Amino acid sequence: MAGDLIASLQGSDGALRPARSVVLIVLDGLGAIQLRGHAGHARHLTSGVGKKDVAYSVFPTTTAAALTSALTGVEPGIHGLVGYNVLDHESDVLVNQLSGWDGHGIDPTTWQPEPTVFEQAGDLGIASFAVGIAAYANSGFTRATLRGASFVSAQTPAERVAIAYQLAADQPGSLVYCYLPEVDKAGHRHGVASEGWLHALEELDAAVSVTPPRGVGVLITADHGMIDVPAHRHTVLDGGDARLDGVRHFGGEPRMLHLYVEADALPDAVVQAWRRESGRDADVLSREEAIGAGLFGHRVTEEARARIGDVLVLARGNRAFYDGTAADQRGRGMVGQHGALTPEERQVPYIRRGAFAA
Repeated sequence: MAGDLIASLQGSDGALRPARSVVLIVLDGLGAIQLRGHAGHARHLTSGVGKKDVAYSVFPTTTAAALTSALTGVEPGIHGLVGYNVLDHESDVLVNQLSGWDGHGIDPTTWQPEPTVFEQAGDLGIASFAVGIAAYANSGFTRATLRGASFVSAQTPAERVAIAYQLAADQPGSLVYCYLPEVDKAGHRHGVASEGWLHALEELDAAVSVTPPRGVGVLITADHGMIDVPAHRHTVLDGGDARLDGVRHFGGEPRMLHLYVEADALPDAVVQAWRRESGRDADVLSREEAIGAGLFGHRVTEEARARIGDVLVLARGNRAFYDGTAADQRGRGMVGQHGALTPEERQVPYIRRGAFAA
């Protein structure tokens, strides 16, 4: 995707048509299946969109991994953001890849060393802008993924889209990124198709209903989709559960766990315990099996390999797994979730507007 945006600005007629300026709008958490299923609440987004107007998220289907891939053009095995919570071996603590950077003194430029699309554009003399929420302006994740772009903040989705379009019009030849996380937040809190989620979807639909400036190409997509996990589908591991034996850190997220084992534990024993106890509720893989299957991409760097769990647990259906012995149980309040490989989580919209429209 990153290369396609730059190619468009250079006049190449490839995956995207040539455009005077380019705007990339990311609707965090809005999968293609959820969008089609609620088209009546998103008439502008779904207008003229067919079943083939889809793309696929990376693995795991979580914002840290997927958004970084979209903004660097490389897979998680290369950029290294391989999950939501991953282990920093130096400090032996789990680091939240969205909000935990500063608390652990991690340098975003070394933790995620791949050039962003904005840095790539800058090398070609292309001006870049990122329009988002003010609270994200100086976060570690922003420094890891938006390097090279001038950050512009705005409060509402409509204001963010309007500013993105104005920047594209006022700065010919520019690349503008616009981030809209409202649906993702509502889905986590209330679930897909809830009143809050539908309100957020309608708000985003209204925001993108504005006609783009002449000659500006607009690509609307998402980082991942979402699936509801009701409380009775939670698998909570309490003390004495064999699946906790030998596990030092419970990383990842409830639908795609990174399990990091104790130094004296055998990863294969943990794999076998999880397979035996979880049955059809999950696919359980060793790190080597996951890498060999290409889940993290065609290449995995040594840095990324070290962050991947010794054991991976991919929830099937609408299951989620929790460490019931952990002090913090707030994650069990989430309704909408993602991270695994269901179509609801993997399929994302790929909508072309303005100069990109067919």
